[in-house]
Amino acid sequence: MKESRELIKPPAPMRVLTPMEVMPPAPLPSYGYGGEVGIDEELGVRNYWRAVRKRLWLIVALMLLVTALTAVYMARKPDTYEAGARVQVDAERNPALNPSRSDVLTFNDPTYFSTQLQILTSQGLLRRVVKTLDLEHNQAFLHPRPQRTVWQNVLDMVGLAGQKKADPAKAPQAAAPLNLSIAPAAEEDLIETTRLAPYVEALQRGLTVEPVKDTRLKVTETRLIDIRYVHPDPQLAAKVVNAIADTFLLTNLEQKTATNTTTGDFLQKRIAELQAQIRTDEERLVNYARNNQILSLDASQNTVVERLVGLNRQLLEAENDRKSAEAAYRAALTPGAAEARAADSDKQIGELETKLTELRQKRAQLLVEATEEWPEVKEVTQQIAVLERQAQDEHDRAVANIKTNAETHYREALAREQALRAAFDQQRGETLSQNQAAINYRIIQQEIETSKNLLDGLLQRSKENEALLAGTSNNIHIIDHAIIPRIPIGPRRVLTVGLALLLSLGGGIGLALLLERLDTTMRTPDDVERLMRLPALVSIPAARALGPRRRLLFRRALLAAGGDTNSNRKGKARAELLIDTGMRTPTAEAYRHLRTSVLLSTPGGALRTLLITSGLPGEGKTTTAANLAFSMAQTGVNVLLIDGDLRHPQLHTLFQLDNRRGLSTVLSSGASAPEVLGLVKRHQPSGLHVFTSGPPTASAAELLGSAQMRQLLAFLQTIFTYIIIDSPPVASFTDGVVLSSMADGVLFVVRYGKTSRAVSRRSRQVLHEAGARVIGVVLNNVNPRASDDHYYDQYYAAAEKRFETQDVTM
Repeated sequence: MKESRELIKPPAPMRVLTPMEVMPPAPLPSYGYGGEVGIDEELGVRNYWRAVRKRLWLIVALMLLVTALTAVYMARKPDTYEAGARVQVDAERNPALNPSRSDVLTFNDPTYFSTQLQILTSQGLLRRVVKTLDLEHNQAFLHPRPQRTVWQNVLDMVGLAGQKKADPAKAPQAAAPLNLSIAPAAEEDLIETTRLAPYVEALQRGLTVEPVKDTRLKVTETRLIDIRYVHPDPQLAAKVVNAIADTFLLTNLEQKTATNTTTGDFLQKRIAELQAQIRTDEERLVNYARNNQILSLDASQNTVVERLVGLNRQLLEAENDRKSAEAAYRAALTPGAAEARAADSDKQIGELETKLTELRQKRAQLLVEATEEWPEVKEVTQQIAVLERQAQDEHDRAVANIKTNAETHYREALAREQALRAAFDQQRGETLSQNQAAINYRIIQQEIETSKNLLDGLLQRSKENEALLAGTSNNIHIIDHAIIPRIPIGPRRVLTVGLALLLSLGGGIGLALLLERLDTTMRTPDDVERLMRLPALVSIPAARALGPRRRLLFRRALLAAGGDTNSNRKGKARAELLIDTGMRTPTAEAYRHLRTSVLLSTPGGALRTLLITSGLPGEGKTTTAANLAFSMAQTGVNVLLIDGDLRHPQLHTLFQLDNRRGLSTVLSSGASAPEVLGLVKRHQPSGLHVFTSGPPTASAAELLGSAQMRQLLAFLQTIFTYIIIDSPPVASFTDGVVLSSMADGVLFVVRYGKTSRAVSRRSRQVLHEAGARVIGVVLNNVNPRASDDHYYDQYYAAAEKRFETQDVTM
C-alpha cells in the first residue's frame, strides 16, 4: 500500500509535543448491570430450562439411541420359560427317642427348614445335577435355540404377534423323564470343582427356591418348597427342576443313612480286601513252595544235605591237586631250575651240542695248519655260529614250555577248586534257605487261616447292616414334578423399552445440565449480561459458519476487491477484513450493527476515543477493532485505528504495512506533529487511517501510561473524528488497563465458547477499578447453528438468505 503523508493536515501550526495534564475520565455511569451474580441465580429454574433447550438435540439423540439399542437388544433376546416343582420337607424321625416305636418325631428345629433351603441352592447339589444331566456337553443348555424369531419379537413389542404359545410337547424328544438316574455322590477334587463352576453359576442365575406360604389360615408357614428354574429351552428347564428335586431327595436319604452306608461301604470294601488277600496268600504259598523247591517238609526225604556232603569231599580233593600244581609252578619259577630241566629233557639240544663240539674240534685242527682267513676255516666258523644260535633258540623254547605247562596245570587245578567251592557254598545256602523256607511256609498257612476266620465275621456284619438300611425312611417327598412350560414368562420387552426411554430422557437432561454446569465459557448474550452485568452490543458470527456456497461467494468477493485468499499469513490477515468485500454478509451486518450501537451508546454525543480490549489473547479484539473502524470510516468521517499492542502487534500484518516506525518510536523518542502525522497511513479502499505500533518493546506499560501518550491522544482528537485503539488483553498485561483510563469508552470482546466466566468477571473488575467506562461487550466468533439464542438464529437465517441472493461476480 502506498503511504500518504499529505492526507492529514493540521488546522494550525503545531509545536513539539510536550507533557500535558489531562483530566481523568468521568466516573463510570450505572447502566443497571452492576452487582455480582450469585450461584442460585446462575442455576435457577429458568437456567435449567435454557440448558435443556440449548442441548435439546443431544437429549433427543441420546434418548433415541438408548431406546433403539434397548429395543434391538430386547428383540434379539430369546423368550424364557419357567418350570416348577414342589417338595415337602417333614421333620426328622429319630427312633432312638423311643426304641419301641420307629415313627417318633423329633423336636421341631426352626433352623432345619432354613438349612434345607440353603442345601437346595448349594453348589455341591448343583454340581451333582450338572453331572447327572451332563450339562457341560448339553448344547441345549450351552447354546439354546430361541423358540421365536427376532421379527416375531418385534411384532410382539408392537402388539401384532398374537398370543405367544410354544408347543414343544409335540416333538418326540420333548418328554421330560421323571426319576432320573442321579449321578453318584463321588468325592470331588479341586480340578473338577473348578471345571464345573461356570455351569453351576449358570444354574444359580436361573434358579429360584422359595418356601410356600398359605394365607388362608392364621399360620401361614408350610413345609412345602417351590423349585423354579428359568431357561430359554422349556424342555431343559423342566429337566433341570426335576433333577434338582430328585437329587435333593436322594441327598437327604444319603445323609440319613450316611452312617450305615459308610459302615456298609467299609464292610464291603474290607470283605473284598480279605477275599483278595486270601487268594493272594494262597497263590503266594503255592509259588513259595515251588520257588523254594519244597516238596515235603519230612527230614527223611531231604536230598539237599546229601548233595552238600558229596560236594565237600570233591572240594577237599580239588584243594590237594591245586596245592601240588602250585608247588610245581613255583619251583619252575626258581632261577636255573627250568634251564636244568630243559637240558635234561630235550634230546635235540643234546644233538646240537654234540655237533657243535665236533665242529669246534675240526676248526682247531684246521687252525694248526692254516690261518683264520683260510676259506675252509671260515666255513667251519660259520657253521659253528649257526649251530650255536640253533642250540640257544631250542634251549629258550624248552625253558618257556616248562614254565607254561607248570602254570597251566596250576590254573586248571585252581579253577576246579573254585568251582567246587562255589557249588559247595551254594548248596550250603540252599540248605539254610530250606530250613528258613519251611518256617515261612508254615507262617503263610497260619495267615490264610486267620483271614478266612475274619472274612466269615465281616460277612455276617454286612448282612445285618443291609437289613438296617432297608428299614430307613426319608422325610422329604416330591409333591409335584415339573412339566414342560408352554408359555414364556419373559422378557418384558415393552416395559423394558419404556423404562429405557424414561431413563434415557432423564439421563439426557442430567447430561445437559452437567455439561451446562461444566461449561464456564460465554456462549450467549444472556450469559454476557447475566454474568458480567454489561450490555451485549452484538454477536459476531464466525466465518466458518458460512455454508460451502457462501464461502465460495465470499472468496470471489475478496478476489474482486483485490484480496488474497491463499493460506499464507498475508492471505489470512486479508480475509479478516470482512468489510473490505463490500458485501452485505451476516458478519458485515453484525459489524455495522456494532457501529450503530457504539455511536448511540452515550447520550449527548458519540465517543471520540474507543478502546478495544479482551480478557485473554486470541479472542478477536484486533479483528473487531479493524472491522469496526472500517464500518465507521464508511460513514465518511475521519477514523484513526491505533495499534496499542506494543508487545504483540497485529495491525501492520493485517493491513500489510511497514512497522519499523510507529507508536513506540513516538512515545520513546518524541516527535513533532508533522512526524506523527507522517507515520499515519491511509487505507485507500475504505479511507481508514492506521497508526501502527512500531517495534515491540518490553517497557510497553510505561510508555502507554506516560503523559506523552495522553498528549498524543489529545492531539489526535483534534485531527480525527473517532479514534479506535487496539490494546493488549487486560487479564494478561496492564497495558490495556492503563489505556482504558485514557479512552472515552471501552469495548470488551469475548469469544464464543472460549472466554471463561472467571476471566471475564476478573477483567471487568480490573477495568472498573481503573475507572474505565465499559460501554458494552462484543460476543465474537459465534456459531449461529450451535447457539441457543432463538432471536439471533432467526436474524442470522434472514441475513444468510439475503446474502445468498446477492449477485457476486469475479
